[in-house]
Amino acid sequence: MKVVLCSLNSQYIHSSLAPWCLLAGVKAYCPPTVQAVVVEGTVNEPKEAVFDRVLQEQPEVVGFSTYIWNVTTVFALAKAVRKALPQVKIVLGGPEVGYRPENVLQTLPEADAVLSGEGEYPFAAFLLSLLTGTPWEQVPALSFRTENGVHIAAPYLPKEDPVSPYSEEYCKALHGRIAYLETSRGCPYSCAFCLSGRCGTVRFFDLETTKANLLRLASSGAKTIKLVDRTFNANRARAYELISFITEHYGKEIPQGVCFHFEIAGDILDDRLLSCLANVPKGAVQLEIGLQSFCEKTLAAVHRKTDLQRLERNIRALIAPRNIHIHIDLIAGLPFEDAKTFAESFNRAYALSPDMLQFGFLKLLYGAPMREEPEEYPCTFCDAPPYEVTSTPWLSKEDLQMLHETEDAFDRIYNSGRFRRTTAYVLQTCGKTPFSLFSGFAEWKKAHEPCDIKSLDAFTGALFSYFASLPNVDARVLRDKMVCDRLATNSSGVLPEVLRVPDKNLKTYRAALFNNPATCAPAHTKRSVAILYSENRLVYVDYIVPDPVTGEYKLNFVSFDTL
Repeated sequence: MKVVLCSLNSQYIHSSLAPWCLLAGVKAYCPPTVQAVVVEGTVNEPKEAVFDRVLQEQPEVVGFSTYIWNVTTVFALAKAVRKALPQVKIVLGGPEVGYRPENVLQTLPEADAVLSGEGEYPFAAFLLSLLTGTPWEQVPALSFRTENGVHIAAPYLPKEDPVSPYSEEYCKALHGRIAYLETSRGCPYSCAFCLSGRCGTVRFFDLETTKANLLRLASSGAKTIKLVDRTFNANRARAYELISFITEHYGKEIPQGVCFHFEIAGDILDDRLLSCLANVPKGAVQLEIGLQSFCEKTLAAVHRKTDLQRLERNIRALIAPRNIHIHIDLIAGLPFEDAKTFAESFNRAYALSPDMLQFGFLKLLYGAPMREEPEEYPCTFCDAPPYEVTSTPWLSKEDLQMLHETEDAFDRIYNSGRFRRTTAYVLQTCGKTPFSLFSGFAEWKKAHEPCDIKSLDAFTGALFSYFASLPNVDARVLRDKMVCDRLATNSSGVLPEVLRVPDKNLKTYRAALFNNPATCAPAHTKRSVAILYSENRLVYVDYIVPDPVTGEYKLNFVSFDTL
């Protein structure tokens, strides 16, 4: 029997762990006569290209891993595969279909079955049923059509560790893309907007096996390894053990430059784990912390238990050593949060100075309580994936549109990392709150730049114009801050027109830097030099190696007097 396990990623840089988990299950539970292969693709490539790769295998069974970002393409592929191979068995699994099997089977006649929950054993059991003629009713977690309607099976949630997907074949297939490491399943929380709490209680995989898999992925050529654990530090002792293991082996069995990404709950960090994290090698770890909101009424409504004061204290402690990239999240559209309280949450989160502050927009996922309990969580949302909320009793469509525009401005100004000194200066000077500054730019841009500003230089010019128009902002200081930002974050070393000042002295200063042994550029190194007029000194950058946490190149300052 020939089987294809197909998954479509959102981008090429991402890999997919799910089909490899299913492949491991097939190898563990099925006889050698069952031959399974993984076919990966992206939602951005032509559907026909993925279809051709599936068809080349001439499968008798095709399993699709289905998620919010690929469900539309997966359904289209299933239709095309069924048309080309009328006898093929098509089974879908994954969070986008597992909580609505009856709906999927009614709307997609090309699908023969839907698997809910963990798939390693059930998918193999499905294949065995095809080989042996065992009734499908005996396959756990398998929903399918019957003469009397639809047979609905409960999700499969075992207690034992799953078979390991981290084979040599999987590591070779990564080709340097982001690798995903799973060291536990389930979540200790039951947030109303999330599916993770429905995946059973947390169970942690064998620690020594986890360490071995960690080293295996670190040596695979992948530069980023993301742990898919819902709350990595749910078990503090275990988290401490794994972080200590990474620190101990970094630069040895774990190559320099590999980065591990963890999702954590910030308020349950203890001092021992904070101290451990403060000592990890710079750039070895990234942390993502879901704040969601600082509105306590909102957090209570979505069953999110958070000690906000401890959360803030812990985030500041994590950021202080500057050895870890800190990413924090807010969600717009949650209950009881209006535009004013969201802005307050944003300003409070911004004050923590994270490396990235993402504010996403609430999506009503199939299976999430917020979708299943509309009377308790009233809102309107889009019927098509990703099912984003379009209005709530507290946020109008216009409010959400404003937040989208602010998000776009904020991403390009702050999350890009390109204008940190500039925004710090402007906020200290103009008297605006962070949210009002970024939302103000979004409004200004609509009025002054009706066309989208795509190039970085054009965006820099628009930002300079906006910031220069604000109260108490000195255009000379603003220009110098922007010069420093552009030189530190753009290795071309070329300033946009808006920041250039024709000055015949620059050539003389550049030569003086080169002739001074203390400031001479290393051989074969690109250097950029600029005059900071408000500070009466030079800044220069040698483009060698960027900071692994901030991505910036080091700025060097030299007084005119020393040249």
